[in-house]
Amino acid sequence: MRRLERFKRNHCFVLSLALGLVLSIYVPEILFEPIQPECPQEAAENLLIERFGQDFEPQLNLVNKPLAAKKPVKNVIRPRYYSSELGIREKLFIGVMTSQEHINTYATAFNRTIAHLVNKIKFFIYADSVKTNYKLKNIVGFTDTHENRRPFHVIKYIADNYLKEYDYFLLVPDNVYVDARKLKKLLYHMSITFDLYMGGARVGLDAGSPINDAASAGEEDVQPGLSDRNYCSLEAGILFSNSVIRKMRNNLERCVRIGSTSDHSVNIGRCVKYASRVTGCQESFQGMRQYSYALDAPGRRHRDFGELAKQEAFRNASTVYPVQTPEDFYRLHAYYSKDHLEMVQSSSYALEQKSYRIANGSISNKILEIRWPLGVPPPSAPETRHDILTWQLLNGTHSFLPHGNAEHTVAPLSKVDALDFEKVLQIALQYAALKHPRLTYHSLHSAYRKFDATRGMDYQLHLSLQEGSGRNRQLLVKSFEVVKPLGRVEVVPSPYVTESTRIAVLVPAFEHQVPDALEFVAQYERVCMQNQDNTFLLLIFLYRLDSPSKGDDDPFKSLKTLALDLSTKYKTDGSRIAWVSIRLPEQLSAQVEASDWLFHASMYGPRQLFSLVVADLALPKLGLESLVLMATPGMNFKADFLNRVRMNTIQGFQVYAPIGFQMYPCRWAQFCKECDTCDVSQSSGYFDRHNHDVISFYSRDYVQARKLLHPQGLPIIRSDLDIDQLLLPTERPETRPAGVESILDMFVAAQHSVHILRGVEPNLRFGQDVRNYLARGGTLPAEVPERCGREKCIHLASRKQIGDAIIRYEDKSILHK
Repeated sequence: MRRLERFKRNHCFVLSLALGLVLSIYVPEILFEPIQPECPQEAAENLLIERFGQDFEPQLNLVNKPLAAKKPVKNVIRPRYYSSELGIREKLFIGVMTSQEHINTYATAFNRTIAHLVNKIKFFIYADSVKTNYKLKNIVGFTDTHENRRPFHVIKYIADNYLKEYDYFLLVPDNVYVDARKLKKLLYHMSITFDLYMGGARVGLDAGSPINDAASAGEEDVQPGLSDRNYCSLEAGILFSNSVIRKMRNNLERCVRIGSTSDHSVNIGRCVKYASRVTGCQESFQGMRQYSYALDAPGRRHRDFGELAKQEAFRNASTVYPVQTPEDFYRLHAYYSKDHLEMVQSSSYALEQKSYRIANGSISNKILEIRWPLGVPPPSAPETRHDILTWQLLNGTHSFLPHGNAEHTVAPLSKVDALDFEKVLQIALQYAALKHPRLTYHSLHSAYRKFDATRGMDYQLHLSLQEGSGRNRQLLVKSFEVVKPLGRVEVVPSPYVTESTRIAVLVPAFEHQVPDALEFVAQYERVCMQNQDNTFLLLIFLYRLDSPSKGDDDPFKSLKTLALDLSTKYKTDGSRIAWVSIRLPEQLSAQVEASDWLFHASMYGPRQLFSLVVADLALPKLGLESLVLMATPGMNFKADFLNRVRMNTIQGFQVYAPIGFQMYPCRWAQFCKECDTCDVSQSSGYFDRHNHDVISFYSRDYVQARKLLHPQGLPIIRSDLDIDQLLLPTERPETRPAGVESILDMFVAAQHSVHILRGVEPNLRFGQDVRNYLARGGTLPAEVPERCGREKCIHLASRKQIGDAIIRYEDKSILHK
């Protein structure tokens, strides 16, 4: 029974298995062959063969392809400045109608008193002559001699050139003084969207006047008489808005026809009335009024501006006319400038008091940021301890630790610093007299000074004040703080220069400096000649009196041979090297060892005046228009340094004296690692401000400065025989300028018109001569002199490095570690 039951439960499985075996035997094998999909590319080729045959070859149809766009895309040209795209314009343009006779008088005075206060100013004259040597450069001349058309020429010129740049235009004659500050303040309170024709209302003419009779002839639509009333007077100046000028420009032909009178005010008024439909002169607009003051009115024919200042009309006037003499322009400008300054000071004081009342001690000053003086930035917070600005102690005549270190403990105040301190002390005494009227000044207890580049000069004065007299006299010390904030920072205008100017590099060399000069020439080939830099190298050989200058015994033979070889090699590039020989006098021909001048900052050793000798004798070989760079054999430089020389040396304007980086002899001192390509750091060297050997200038500027000092006992060297006159001691040394030891000192003492620019230059490095000397097996002198010439000697290591060496030497435990 159990077997039968198991069979019944598994009969389905048995039947399905038997059926599967039978089907596997009798089903055809073709049904089990795999079906592979046909490749699309082969299917397309087979279809083409079936339709066109076996010899079909496809052909490309390129006729009228690619098709051009029906509407070409236009490139959007955007303006250069956002102000042009947004329609932002400057505020005021002033056009001055003058004459050739008044250009150097009235027009010049007008320009000097207002040009720095407005956006643009132009002077319009008749160009009936070819005279061009005017002091002013912003002059426009017209050839049309018809007097009645003159203002329309001005309007056309303004509309064609400046309509898109300015909101308002003021047209005045050359005998009108304009208070530009007051006028611009008025314009900032008016909307530019309306037509403006503003000025002093002109007294109208009667119907029977000759001017109107002439004006009405041939003009049927212009009624004389009452129609010519209420026009702005050009004598006091007429103010136009941008929209009025545009409308006048669009109707200029009609304006010329109706403006046939000899009165410019009437002609302009008729044009404005016809073009803009302005009914008449607007003496006030949107609650603002422009005041004019007539000096030729009855009772005002005097030039005492102190009396005129008592009149409210004179104080409120933005234009004053007619000015009698050019000097009156400066008097009026001085008065209105003083009045404006007093208003600014009073408003600043009122704002300061208001700020203090708002604070009232109840709100933290950190939130309100109310500080003294109001409007002056707070002292800058140092980022590290090395950036802390130190206070400098003064006593009225001397300063203590003037450079923030122990190199100079006490130094006298310069003339400028002494005058500045005296003025500050007087201001403090005046304030003390107001603050403490019962106390009298006794003496200066102490004073401190600190300069902050973001704030200005801060003074702290401690004054000893006396209270009482006789036996009851008592001295009290009161402290006062005085701040001289920085004024308005302005960019100093300078002439345009480029980086393509040719530089004449002058490298003098004594006989013991020949190895260093060879290294310099190799460096010059690598930096300048291989890169085709626009430079020229002039070597100056300083021979001793008994040294041969030719043959194998010539001490500079190797330099001459190298110069000739390099000049021949780079002849096609225009680069060459030349030389000049100078024979020293007998007194200066003593034998000099290479180690004797190693500690000197200057390559000339104790005689830095050699630089003047070199320049005097070498510059005639170059010409007056050459850019000269005085160099030394022991310096390293890069191409960026030469570009800065070109940009910072400007003919007739500026000379450049870079402050190079003096490198330590690291291999000898064992305090640092030598690396010529590394950035400057305190551990590898320092910027030597006592080295004045490297300086760049133009030959003409040098010659002019030398001529200024020639009568003062600093003779110009014209040949080798004159060297002793400059370098050897004279019988009267007091006749020479004091402190002149180098070319830089010469420019300073000459008080020439050129500026002197000094700045650190990381790409100019000194100290290569010391390293080369030690690399050749030389040794430094056992005794280091205290001074090398008038300045200290070069440093062989930093103070920190020397201090660490002393500590390691004295502390045996550290030494053994």
